[in-house]
Amino acid sequence: MKPAMKNLSRLSRAVRMAGLAGWALAGASVHAGEAQSCPATLQHSFPRLQDEKPQSLCQYSGKVVLIVNTASYCGFTGQYKGLEALYARYKHKGLVVLGFPSNDFSQETGSNQQIADFCENTFGVKFPMFAKSSVKGPEASPLYRQLAQLSGGAPRWNFHKYLLGRNGQLVESYSSLTAPDSKGLVRAIEQQLAMPPTR
Repeated sequence: MKPAMKNLSRLSRAVRMAGLAGWALAGASVHAGEAQSCPATLQHSFPRLQDEKPQSLCQYSGKVVLIVNTASYCGFTGQYKGLEALYARYKHKGLVVLGFPSNDFSQETGSNQQIADFCENTFGVKFPMFAKSSVKGPEASPLYRQLAQLSGGAPRWNFHKYLLGRNGQLVESYSSLTAPDSKGLVRAIEQQLAMPPTR
């Protein structure tokens, strides 16, 4: 190959490599931007209850989030109905209710599919639900360990609630005795919904 052709070939390879490097940097920048826009409390992934496909909680960034540990055989199981009503009433304004079934209190013994069928058939639950996991103690999921640290306590029973603002920060935690339609909880949700979404 003539020197001129060799130089042209080297230049062409250099241009291609520079282009690939540029795309890689651009992709890394996009992922870094997504991570920065997702608050630490939502930087977790869980399998979806119905099909166990991994779901990133970052998809709820900018929303007001009510996190609830649930169970099918509990005296508070009827709260499913109130939680679904709350979700239906405020979801278009930016509220999402996230349900995390747990057998930590020995009242959620079914499989994920059984839990999904129960929630849909008994209470018509449409808010996002995730696969059964632990919410307290050494086996608690990273999300629930984080919430316990932020609030000063892990759930003491089923249907404990954590309210996160649009910025992902913990607003308040509520015991199982706080019903979904309680005035204090509804007022706190409305206050957070009135705040502009974070960017």
